[in-house]
Amino acid sequence: MLQINELTFNAWGRKFFDHASVSIPPGTKVGLVGRNGVGKSTLFKLILGELHASEDEISLPKTARIGSVDQEHPATPVALLDTVLEADVERHTLLQRLDTAEPEEMGEIWSRLIEIDADAAPSRASEILAGLGFSQADLLRPMSEFSGGWRMRVALAAALFSEPDVLLLDEPTNYLDLEGALWLEARLKKYPHTAIIISHDRELLNNSVGAILHLANGKLELYTGGYDDFEKRRGEKARLLAATAKKTEAERAHLQAFVDRFRAKASKAAQAQSRMKRLAKLEPVSMTIEERVAPFTLPSPPRPLAPPLIRLENGVVGYGGTPILRKLGLRMDIDDRIGLLGVNGAGKSTFAKLLAGALDVQSGDFHRDRKMKVGWFHQHQIEAMDPDDTALEIIRRAMPEASESSRRSKLAQFGLPFDKQETTVANLSGGERARLLLNLVAMDAPHLLILDEPTNHLDIDSRRALLDALNDYSGAVLLITHDRSLMELVADRLWLAADGTIKPFDGDMDDYAKFVLERAKQAVKPTQVGHAPEPAAVKSTPLRDLAPLRKKVDMAEKEMNKAARLLAELDHALADPELYKNPAKIAELNSRRERAQGYVEKAEAEWMACVEAYEAAQ
Repeated sequence: MLQINELTFNAWGRKFFDHASVSIPPGTKVGLVGRNGVGKSTLFKLILGELHASEDEISLPKTARIGSVDQEHPATPVALLDTVLEADVERHTLLQRLDTAEPEEMGEIWSRLIEIDADAAPSRASEILAGLGFSQADLLRPMSEFSGGWRMRVALAAALFSEPDVLLLDEPTNYLDLEGALWLEARLKKYPHTAIIISHDRELLNNSVGAILHLANGKLELYTGGYDDFEKRRGEKARLLAATAKKTEAERAHLQAFVDRFRAKASKAAQAQSRMKRLAKLEPVSMTIEERVAPFTLPSPPRPLAPPLIRLENGVVGYGGTPILRKLGLRMDIDDRIGLLGVNGAGKSTFAKLLAGALDVQSGDFHRDRKMKVGWFHQHQIEAMDPDDTALEIIRRAMPEASESSRRSKLAQFGLPFDKQETTVANLSGGERARLLLNLVAMDAPHLLILDEPTNHLDIDSRRALLDALNDYSGAVLLITHDRSLMELVADRLWLAADGTIKPFDGDMDDYAKFVLERAKQAVKPTQVGHAPEPAAVKSTPLRDLAPLRKKVDMAEKEMNKAARLLAELDHALADPELYKNPAKIAELNSRRERAQGYVEKAEAEWMACVEAYEAAQ
């Protein structure tokens, strides 16, 4: 199906591919893996033709349809279901032709519609949308009512529905919750054509693909089996290369010793010359050198607190008098590792804010140890980072009393070498930003770590380093993640957020995967699936009541951006060397910056509260 032959590609001052070759058979599901920045997304752009490669370097059948998910779907007035149905271009075109076709053409059009099973398309599209977390009511809503994250899911749904001959997916689980990731894992197993998936999700790579395509040092190498099989075979290959290299070096040393000893003796000159020729032909064994992955630093609390850390009895929590979670009866101790499950909008982030002390209960009994320190990581922290900030400036604020060498040493421990420490946030990779923030939230040895999607920007080796650090950490952990492997290896208990409350889940991750897939099947009822009405009809439904909540989200987002700009302006002013001639001005600006930082935190909390309320209403 896909043939790559001696692909060489240089761009932006570096070589991505160096005579790379691989052949992918038709119908193969392939996981494309490699360190961040080696060129995986670049390969997708070359296959799609967005970057130039000659025809003999990348070849596909001329009739092959290629599908990908590059960006979120536009916010159009078209209903969700119709948007996905339009992704099947042939079906959509045939239905449009029916409106203007001549009588003699009608039979041919209807025959083709029957052949492609056009009547079953709405049901198939609805099943995909349900698996990705959309409700039956969502099918009638216009695209303009969905946030960017949900429109990314629509783009993924459209790609799966259209079933291209070659499907290219770049980190598809990054914008899904665990439930969506579990459903996608099962769906990709059954995908009828060739699919290439860039992913750092070990479970997806073990359960959904039949081969691993490894990109390293500009070369492509295909391994059959899942990711565990790939690691095993690559380890065996590395050990074999090491043994061969050792044997080669021993032979080289033996030959060189003979040459050095007898080259000057006339009686042995011929033998010495022979060995010199043999030495020249003895090629060095090329060893694969893997970059070292810096460990995560998650210091354990120095002294345990008396149990329980957290106790809730009949707790109710929400925003502005509107409850999001009710009847909370839970307990958490110092050594608990809790995995929090539930679809987006079920209240997981609301619960995390309650435990972090960013939200109070509306009623009920909530015990939270006063001495408890909490480290809270969530994705909005990465999004809210000032793009002009640097890692060194951030650590200076976190360690105001420390020496400059101590700060730089701490950043190096985090995995940010000297040459990255003064790089702006805008020029750090997502993985580097995530590393910085994960290490920062744990720097004060908290008793409880709350990790809300910590792995979105981490590659597989970094995820393993995070797992190792969490297993060494002796405090309590609340984990919210779509990474099934991390959930299985960290959490010893599971809680489920559903139906307006949180309760212990009786079972393991395999049980939960079955529960999610069965729920997705039940969500699609054939009697409810049909052609979505025109947008005008959609506007007249009770869904218009969501508009005020959506407006609150937009207003809160503007306030958050305004606060971030103010803080950035003050930081820029404080960075001016001339300022330090005026101590009074420094004190004034520092005071203003402290107030601005509080403003940013408050604005961010209000924005998150508005988003939670909007998603809960949906």
